[in-house]
Amino acid sequence: MVLCVEQQVVLFRTASGFRTEWGGAPLARAVADPLQVVWKIGENTGSRRTTIIGGMVKGSSALTPVVNVDRNNSQPLHSQVYRSLRNAIATGVLRPGQRVPSSRAMSAELNVSRITILDAYEQLLAEGYFKSRTGAGTFVSSSLPEYLTQVRRPANGRPQRASGPRAVAKRALQFLAEPVTPWRNGLGAFAVHQPAFEEFPYAIWSRLVTHHSKNPGARAIHCIDPLGSLRFREAICEYLRTARAVQCEPEQVMVVSGSQQALQIAANVLLDQDDAVWMEEPGYRLARNVFIAAGCRLIPVPVDDEGLNVEAGIARGAQARAAYVTPSHQYPLGSSMSAGRRLQLLNWAQRYGGWIIEDDYDSEYRFESAPISSLQGLDNNRRVIYIGTFSKVLFASLRLGYMVIPPDLVERFIAVRYAIDIFPPYLFQEVITDFMREGHFARHIRRMRQLYSERRKALVEQLRSAFGGALEVRGAEAGMHLTVTFPSDHDDVAIATEAAEQGLWLWPLSGSYMTKNVRKGFILGYGNVAAGAIPGAVEKMKAAIFGV
Repeated sequence: MVLCVEQQVVLFRTASGFRTEWGGAPLARAVADPLQVVWKIGENTGSRRTTIIGGMVKGSSALTPVVNVDRNNSQPLHSQVYRSLRNAIATGVLRPGQRVPSSRAMSAELNVSRITILDAYEQLLAEGYFKSRTGAGTFVSSSLPEYLTQVRRPANGRPQRASGPRAVAKRALQFLAEPVTPWRNGLGAFAVHQPAFEEFPYAIWSRLVTHHSKNPGARAIHCIDPLGSLRFREAICEYLRTARAVQCEPEQVMVVSGSQQALQIAANVLLDQDDAVWMEEPGYRLARNVFIAAGCRLIPVPVDDEGLNVEAGIARGAQARAAYVTPSHQYPLGSSMSAGRRLQLLNWAQRYGGWIIEDDYDSEYRFESAPISSLQGLDNNRRVIYIGTFSKVLFASLRLGYMVIPPDLVERFIAVRYAIDIFPPYLFQEVITDFMREGHFARHIRRMRQLYSERRKALVEQLRSAFGGALEVRGAEAGMHLTVTFPSDHDDVAIATEAAEQGLWLWPLSGSYMTKNVRKGFILGYGNVAAGAIPGAVEKMKAAIFGV
């Protein structure tokens, strides 16, 4: 409908009926309270004519594609819209089955009449580019020819090379060279780093999330802090002091998105280009990647049943700037660093001016002895940066962890944090704070410790029954994983790749080594494997290894 007027009209719904007003204040009220508006008639600036552009219509749920409309072009507007949308389909911007905005929403976005959009849509429908579903809307057709649903490439099938120099950092190539790991994203036996999702108290968690989501801005002003929510940091300190013997105050705690971000921040504060860093051998590959990205030189230091061999580290590079360790439950071999080695490491840091980065990633779960105190708790010289995460005790998708920083380094860590992402999201910090203060966190850990102990015991017994002495089981005293090793004539990567096709997620041990002197075997996570499913999973593993 087109009205030849030059003012805007708003039709309001009132208690006594309807009221029509022209221009001025009613338009401002329409913006402030759009639910009162029945029809808003607005001016088309291109033609100086007025068209209906909106009403009591539910907003379109589809995203509006980029459509070029040039009113100075001699081509009709509906033809411009049609060609732009057709080109978006041909180049893959709009994909088969994707919903497109309603004609009313599109006309409002482009500031053209609805008739213009309807004409374009009708042509696309007639030619088979669009499909219309009654009551559902308009969609890109799912039955288009293949050549219209793929991004066009040159004849040789390779992306066209961009002109001009495209220099990138050489160290990024090291990450591209890493092998494909189909077992990394699997869910089930024996995926590593997965807790018992089914045992999490979702009802309690949902209640707390709902409570804080109702007024998400209530504490926001207090949480715009690079260290994180003060309430959360206080709760973390209470937990760490009690359960891990960590020396800390809230002013030393920085909330991060996980151990990877903690390592990234620490590397930016502590290390310069070409600085040497001790890495456990075998060790955690993702930690290595952080230090490689920082331009550091990595020194592999062997691990045995007492943890990191400090004497070997001193022999290989006493002047190293830092040492990355997992002393409570070494990843991946599972050993705990002995008291003697801990003191040796602290003495090395004090003597040579080195830093110790302690990753205490799953220290909550120890089954055959009392929990071991943190390395940081023994440090009297403020040489340890302590890192922890909620990924193992709650769930990884939270992406929340923390680090305890020596007091004299806090300002430097804050400066780096500002350069990376300013401050962490606060909503789930508040949720976990209440989860901890109401006692749910401690109860959950106690339940999981018992559950993982049962699953670990079932796995160890089944491995020994199925394999006898053919496999050596290591690191089964703590954590959520154990490691099995076998003769080096077996290719653990090839076996793991084939096993992944059968839904069995075996993590090759050899991938945790930096040197060529590697042990072959698998890292087996049992956190998310029910005890009843373990015998069948072990039999599948035996068949994958020995082909029986």
